[in-house]
Amino acid sequence: MDSFFENVSKESLIYLGLALLGLIFLYWVTSILLKRLGKNPKYLLPSGSFRKLAVPLVLIFLSILVRMNALRDVLNLEDAGYWFRKSSTLLFILAMTWLIIALLKIVKQVILRNYDVGETDNLKARKIYTQFTILERIVIFIVIVLATGLALMSFQEIREVGISIFASAGVAGIIIGFSAQKFIGTILAGIQIAIAQPIKLDDVVIVEGEWGRIEEITLTYVVVRIWDKRRLIVPTLYFIDKPFQNWTKTSADILGAVFLYVDYTIPFDKLREELTRILQNTALWDGEVNVLQVTDSKPNYVEVRALMSAKDSSTAWDLRVHVREKLIMYLQENYPESIARTRVLLQQPDTNKNES
Repeated sequence: MDSFFENVSKESLIYLGLALLGLIFLYWVTSILLKRLGKNPKYLLPSGSFRKLAVPLVLIFLSILVRMNALRDVLNLEDAGYWFRKSSTLLFILAMTWLIIALLKIVKQVILRNYDVGETDNLKARKIYTQFTILERIVIFIVIVLATGLALMSFQEIREVGISIFASAGVAGIIIGFSAQKFIGTILAGIQIAIAQPIKLDDVVIVEGEWGRIEEITLTYVVVRIWDKRRLIVPTLYFIDKPFQNWTKTSADILGAVFLYVDYTIPFDKLREELTRILQNTALWDGEVNVLQVTDSKPNYVEVRALMSAKDSSTAWDLRVHVREKLIMYLQENYPESIARTRVLLQQPDTNKNES
């Protein structure tokens, strides 16, 4: 032990000790501050934030410690200064990347906790949630790419190779540009969806003839949850280049229609009264639209359309099924002769003509 202190500079030990004490003090102050902010409801910082930031903060402090000359002097590794500095740089880049991503997730949590996607009228909440989900992935992608580039460029050999490649990559750059055109277009489509929002999370859409809800939006593809629990994977470019139906773009309420094909003898006023009675006796109807109209007439039947409204598409589907069933039962019980049927004209043979 005595020989160790004799070989080590006292100044290095003092500097290293002060640095350790300073870093420990900074870590302690940061932890106390974050924990208090997390427990105090007056502040925006959610609970559990310190656990997300603790590891990257420790790595940042460790990278500073590794870069100190005093540490190399204490370890008697002055000749390994290059590797200590390089390790410190890489560790700092890793820690800062980790810290930025953690802070981004905390900011997202702070903003989104003010919006409840589970509410009935959740249009604004879904809009904010969609924007932050896509933008979060974009920022994370950019941060990781930049961090990887900085880490690689910190090596002189790789930097020289990169400069020589950029200097002689005219034709190759054009080829790579054409090859990556679709990928870049997909990324830009994801950014455009985040800003313009032709679709949002939980939107009801008709895509490729399938009815479903937007379950997930990424930079490159969108997951549509079909009504029968299948998943339709659609490229983000699809929602920019091709037409599709969005039933909840501005609001969730929607009209539903039920078509009946009845005989010309049907009493329309009675049918209207029955439709009103059916709607008033079900919680599926939102009380807005109640219309029965004759929309077409054919030689064998009359087309009647019952139009009604509901708070959202899934409720409208249940309401249509309910109204269709009740109206058919009403016709069966009260006006069975008014159910559309095919008529056949039977012509009696001319007996006088046969006798002649």
